[in-house]
This record gives sequence, structure tokens and C-alpha cells, in this order.
Amino acid sequence: MAGRIVWLLLLAALAWTGWQWARRHPESLPWTPLVLDQPIGAFTGRKLAALTRDAPRCRALLNAARADFTPLPPIRRGQCGYADGIDLTLRPAWRPAPLRTACPVAAALVIWERQVVRPAARRHFGQPVVAIDQLGSYNCRTIAGSSRQSEHATADAIDIAGVRLRDGTRISVKADWSDGSNPAHAAFLHEIRDGACRLFATTLSPDYNAAHADHLHLDQAPRGYRVCR
Repeated sequence: MAGRIVWLLLLAALAWTGWQWARRHPESLPWTPLVLDQPIGAFTGRKLAALTRDAPRCRALLNAARADFTPLPPIRRGQCGYADGIDLTLRPAWRPAPLRTACPVAAALVIWERQVVRPAARRHFGQPVVAIDQLGSYNCRTIAGSSRQSEHATADAIDIAGVRLRDGTRISVKADWSDGSNPAHAAFLHEIRDGACRLFATTLSPDYNAAHADHLHLDQAPRGYRVCR
């Protein structure tokens, strides 16, 4: 009897501990609502990808996070186009600007820039990022070397070429990813790639293939699992 009471007390203590942890970390629970200002949790990436089916909620989340954006008129061109496009203004700035992309990509970029890119730049260089170089989002095309439609064809992808720091330094995926002469630049790029893997359905880097030698490909393909390479 005493042993059973001990086990019941132990189970109660574990349940209480678990409940307290869940209260402190709602971002790590699959059933809690997504909030862009919360820390990145185990299910943040899945919740972001799910926004591909709910454009109004996606825009509401951007508003709640005080993101600066403008909804765009729908575009349809055969199998290409989007109904949830937005013009996202980022501070630091996009180069070139503006960036027009699907809302779920924008939501992930807001988290990535605030919680991954900014802190990584402070740790590695002691200064802020002032611009992010991008190679575009919407592009009505197939995946290179295949007949499959690219996520770019629905604006559900973006290609990141690098970042610029306050002192004028440019950190380039093409030049710095594996350049042993500047290990801090390479470490920074790998860190922001790894952070993107927690937020985007697909993150492809120069480690994947030669087609991605000069950029990070980030997309929100609604397929239920993530790819990080």
C-alpha cells in the first residue's frame, strides 16, 4: 500500500512538473496557437507551414507581431500564381526591395530575422545586420533539371544570398560558405541556415548541390515534413 502511494505521489509530481513546463513553453506544444513573437519551439515550423491554408490568419499574425507589410492582389498564370502574396518591409532592409512573397514565407522570415539572424550577428560580429540580400521569391518556373513545379511558382520560396553588417561588411553565401580564410563568416552562415531549418519546410544550402552554391533556398512546401540540407 505504501509503495502504491509513493508511485501515485511520483506520478502526480511528474504531471505537475509537465503542466508547469507546458505553461512556460507553449511554443513547444502542437496544439497551442502560433505567435510570431514567442521563442522558436519544436512545432513552430509545422505551424508556419500550416498557414499556407489560412491567409487571413497569417496576415493577422503579422499584424500582431508588428510586421510592416502590404497585401498584394492575387496573381494566376496557369499553375503559377498566389492568393496570399504580401509586400514585406524588413528592418534591416531587403536588397533589392521590395520583397513580394507568400504570407507563410513572410511569417517565417520575420521570426528568422528577429530570433536567428540578429542574435547570430551580435554573437559573431558584435554589430547588427543592416540588410539582407535576396534573389527573389515569385518566379513561374519548374525546379532546375526537372519538370516539377518550383515552390517559387507560388511565391512559397525565397532565396537568400547574404547579409550586410553596419560597418559595411558583406557576408556572402557564395564567397563565405566554405572559405577557410574567414571562419567567422562561415560559422555565421551555417548558424542562420540551421536556424532556418527550424522554421521552413525546406532549407537548402551549398551543402545540398551546386545549384545552391550562392544562396539559401527557404520554402514552405505544405507536405508535412521538413528538409534541411
